[in-house]
Amino acid sequence: MAKRANFTAERIARFQCEPGRQQTIHWDGKTPGLGLRVTAAGAKSYVFETSLCGKTLRITIGDPRTWSIGKAQAKATELKTLTDQDIDPRQLRRERAAAVVAANQAEQRKDLTVGEAWQVYIGARTPKWGERHLRNHLYMVQPGGKKRTRGKREGDPDTIQPGPLYPLLSLRMSALNAEAVRAWLEPLAAKTPTQAAQTYRALRAFTAWCADRPEYVGLVHDDACNRRMARDVLPKAKAKTDCLQREQLATWFTEVRKIGNPVISVYLQALLLTGARREEMARLRWDDVDFRWKSLTIRDKVEGERTIPLTPYLASLLTRLKQINDTPPEVDEIRGKKEPKGEDEKKPKWKPSEWVFSSRTAKSGRLQEPRINHNKALTAAGLPALTLHGLRRSFGTLTEWVECPAGVVAQIMGHKPSATAEKHYKVRPLDLLRMWHTRIEAWTLEQAGIEFKQADKQAKPGLREVA
Repeated sequence: MAKRANFTAERIARFQCEPGRQQTIHWDGKTPGLGLRVTAAGAKSYVFETSLCGKTLRITIGDPRTWSIGKAQAKATELKTLTDQDIDPRQLRRERAAAVVAANQAEQRKDLTVGEAWQVYIGARTPKWGERHLRNHLYMVQPGGKKRTRGKREGDPDTIQPGPLYPLLSLRMSALNAEAVRAWLEPLAAKTPTQAAQTYRALRAFTAWCADRPEYVGLVHDDACNRRMARDVLPKAKAKTDCLQREQLATWFTEVRKIGNPVISVYLQALLLTGARREEMARLRWDDVDFRWKSLTIRDKVEGERTIPLTPYLASLLTRLKQINDTPPEVDEIRGKKEPKGEDEKKPKWKPSEWVFSSRTAKSGRLQEPRINHNKALTAAGLPALTLHGLRRSFGTLTEWVECPAGVVAQIMGHKPSATAEKHYKVRPLDLLRMWHTRIEAWTLEQAGIEFKQADKQAKPGLREVA
């Protein structure tokens, strides 16, 4: 062991590591516990070593090039005073570091904006949301300003307008109180009441999420989105009643079947005949269609997915779409002339679409906007306005004419069970759903005046034809 000697500048400069060792500690003869550690590579540093609660404690003080001998001795004396009181200096250092981190975080929290917190919120909730729900939340905060390329109506500006929530993004989270929300909500509700109600609900869900996060505790005002404000500012919710009546089915089917685009025509009829949600049907892939066992697997926003019957008339419509989808386009007939071989080879090789309701012009490859053709068909038929969700509502309403059990309708449409018996005691097989669904379709076609004969004889409901 190295001998103790009073530290001087000359001695510290001469101290070296003993041969054959990784490090050597030279101890100060004046200050208890103070040593100079020298490594085999020549690195030097002041250390303090003592015993605390029966265990050896060693703490690095610093480099002798930045710590003078006097400062190192004073630091060692300070550490010795603490250890004599059974206080661990390392714990004090950790507490001071934590206090510094907390102070920095507090400063950052003061400057945290709604936009920054919103991005964290979107990232955390995206795995639990559907595609359309996520797209709505991204639309709410879009900055706008880009040139409008499609969907422009008469009187609309040439650029895309900012999202309804965009004005709040620059606010600090601590400034998002009831007064700020009301000042933002009142003009929005006066201009677009429905959009204001939807955006307000999204903002309220966002503030509730922030209130449960430890990093945002104390920043969120509990009354930022209170119920009183919603009652005073937002319009009262009105139940949607758009629905096809029995006597309107004939004219609706007549005009919808006239639509030149077969994909849109079949899509609209499928919504009415299945009661599916618009995006559930639009996302249908050919892998989800089982022509052999007559079933459709629909991506459900409630249960994840559900399997419903593929009724005869709808099956015939989808069979025709399948034939169109699987038929390669004839280049000569479409272009009117045959292009040079080199030009033709540059184009991507054709392959059938994976989507049942495909679109060659849409970026996603599937149907995006069928409402234009639907509205034209409604006008031609002389029918009142009817949304795509109104077709779903029509299915649920028209099923009462055939006295179909409510539980069967709910299972086909993808509604959550509304009673304990439905949740836990009734498990309906596909054949039972098919019996009622086929009856619903047959009644609908009868009211529409459509004569449909199946190409092959179907077995009685509940039975399965074996090849």
